Amino acid sequence: MLAMNYRGPFRVRAEQRPMPEILHPEDAIVRVTRTCICGSDLHLYHGMVPDTRVGSVFGHEFTGVIVETGPLVTNVKIGDQVLVPFNIACGKCNFCKQGLYGNCHESNAMATAVGSIFGYSHTAGGFDGGQAEYVRVPYANVGPTVIPADMDPDDAVLLTDVVPTGYQAAEMGGIKEGDTVVIFGAGPIGIMAARCAWFFGPSRVIIIDHIDYRLEFAKNYAKCEAYNFKSMDDPVVFIKRITDWYGADVCIDCVGCEAEGNALQTFTGKMTLMQAGSATAFQWAINSVKKGGIVSVVGVYGPPFNFAPIGNILNKGITLRANQASVKRLLPKLIDHVQSGRLNPKGLITHRIPLQEVSDAYHIFSSKLDECIKTVLIP
Repeated sequence: MLAMNYRGPFRVRAEQRPMPEILHPEDAIVRVTRTCICGSDLHLYHGMVPDTRVGSVFGHEFTGVIVETGPLVTNVKIGDQVLVPFNIACGKCNFCKQGLYGNCHESNAMATAVGSIFGYSHTAGGFDGGQAEYVRVPYANVGPTVIPADMDPDDAVLLTDVVPTGYQAAEMGGIKEGDTVVIFGAGPIGIMAARCAWFFGPSRVIIIDHIDYRLEFAKNYAKCEAYNFKSMDDPVVFIKRITDWYGADVCIDCVGCEAEGNALQTFTGKMTLMQAGSATAFQWAINSVKKGGIVSVVGVYGPPFNFAPIGNILNKGITLRANQASVKRLLPKLIDHVQSGRLNPKGLITHRIPLQEVSDAYHIFSSKLDECIKTVLIP
């Protein structure tokens, strides 16, 4: 089969690999029909995530058709068209029972934090991802969800990560009616978080980024305010100024470890890897939120430490909430939002590229060429 192959930082290619096999009675094999490049895949591509091994297959956002099942698989059958959450979750451990599918203990028992994620380094379980013609899906009675017959496949593939992560980012913010919400990052997750924030009744939704075409896209798609931090002397002061010097009620970090905007953070977090990525957006969120406010984090950071203003978190009385999205928990609600027309996930897609051109696709997305927002690979 054809699959992407990671050869080291900034080097991926499509090549032939062995077909995946059933390794456990609850496995399924899925023939991939849609698979995306995620902004967090770029952290792998750029060499920012520990234990990303040469030969890995990336891709944690995919849909497909069940072509083979293990003998204990009962919830899906051969021929079903399914969307597969990026979390690999057993559905039975203490964390899954709480709806914390992103923290499944059984799928990644050697880890103390995250559960397993398709195609996301050996720190997240070491499973091959979906940027391939076929993929093995563990715990097939839990993750794979049959796509409603009337749903566009392009909508379905974004329900595997982008929509749930954006929605959970807003949900974790505890947004109340009349709140001011500030989102750092106008990538697909930030844009979706801005769109979903409106479900909770805020009076203002503001998005901060440094790329004009993404800001313009965010304004049109999410109907929010959008500002370029490069036009500001200090983004924190700017946010204080437009909120009567109180700060935002809720700040959301949708950027993670490759944030721009602070030379020291860039040097220590991206150039020398002295910390687990540049925490610029995280610092801005903490310093921009009001006293007693909430900071929600869905941007990806590595497992070691980051330079963070813990004193400000303490002294401002900030509530900090963060996690990988629990896709399975959110799917019923989000499928309803899509089917009712309240959400239009496929509106984020700007590029559809054949899987065999995966190297070019990563270059376009990483370098932000051709006004790329979201890329779907077609096997």
